[in-house]
Amino acid sequence: MTDIPVSPLRRFSDFVRQERTRLTEQWMKAVFGDVDLVEADKLTYQQLADHLPEILDGLCAALDVEDLERVEPAIERDARKHGLVRWRQGYRIEELVRELDLFHQVLADALEEFANRDSTFTRRHESRARRLVAETLSMVTLTSIKEVVSERDRKIDEYTGRLERANHELTLKQRLVNDLYESRMQITRSVVHDLRNFLNAFSIALQLIGRAPSKADMALTMANRQAIDMKALVDQMVEYSVVLGDAAPLTLEPVELRELYDELVTSSRPAIEAKGLTWRASFDPALSAVTSNRLKLKQIAVNLLSNATKYTTSGEISLNFAMAGSELWLIRVSDTGVGIAPEDSARVFDEFERAAGEDVPGTGLGLAIVKELCRVLSGQIDFVSRESVGTTFEIRFPLIPAKPQ
Repeated sequence: MTDIPVSPLRRFSDFVRQERTRLTEQWMKAVFGDVDLVEADKLTYQQLADHLPEILDGLCAALDVEDLERVEPAIERDARKHGLVRWRQGYRIEELVRELDLFHQVLADALEEFANRDSTFTRRHESRARRLVAETLSMVTLTSIKEVVSERDRKIDEYTGRLERANHELTLKQRLVNDLYESRMQITRSVVHDLRNFLNAFSIALQLIGRAPSKADMALTMANRQAIDMKALVDQMVEYSVVLGDAAPLTLEPVELRELYDELVTSSRPAIEAKGLTWRASFDPALSAVTSNRLKLKQIAVNLLSNATKYTTSGEISLNFAMAGSELWLIRVSDTGVGIAPEDSARVFDEFERAAGEDVPGTGLGLAIVKELCRVLSGQIDFVSRESVGTTFEIRFPLIPAKPQ
């Protein structure tokens, strides 16, 4: 019986199977060497490479039969699994795409290597194999992205459901006091308004991916930005509800202010310098440990610095920790941002009050959170501001606050 000759593309798929370990190592090296793949650095070798064998098997099966459609269901199944796992591992969409692009590059190099080895592997065979590799990886990428987007939508629905249930419970209680009821209605209006804007842009981005694959990178960037903004909105709503609803007795503890200051300086610098702003910070050497609550102090400073960064487009932001007499110490945050109009000064700490228009995202809850935390820590907050010049917030705390009642 005469042996049936093995097709050129089948020979290439056999080569890929034989070189699987080497190709995997090449891909791993490329991934770990890519500065844009932040989440990959947090994974073990096994976690990173877990789904590579299934994707390679799907590709080899397509090469064996020289027809992607015949093995498409299996490839899509593995790609969905890959997308779900990467989502749970914290990958951003652009990281998922970049990782698979690197995998594509490794396979393209392997194809070129095989073509140089096998003299019977013609340019036509190479072109056909290259097209199948590209189509397979494109399918894997798109299917993985769809799975990530689906998971993200599910999470958004979950957050929205929680918010609706929480708002319903609040509404029932707020009917007892008219002004409190109106305040919570404003929560609903603000959240629905912002979420609608975010979701509209998110939907447009997903439609763009479907209609114009060539613009997928731009659309993915837009979609990812909306998801980040929605998360920030929900996070601040949650933070404010926790601050207002915290009925536990205040825990006072020794707080090393230098350690807190260093942490704030380090964590705030990237966002400030990313906007091209100058970052200045100073610490009074006369300060040492005080009695307070470290987490609440950090929340106050982070909210003030976040507000300053959000509303400042040029100039500088500064943070100061200093003594303020013999029994007080202070946190001061200054910026050269948009400033606060005199007619708005009386409302600056109210819920949902904002110093800028719709072009600056936010809920208007940051300073309301600061005000409540200052009350809890016996802090006195003051500010001075001039429109188009900037704002300085200064909070004075007792070195040893009175024991909570």
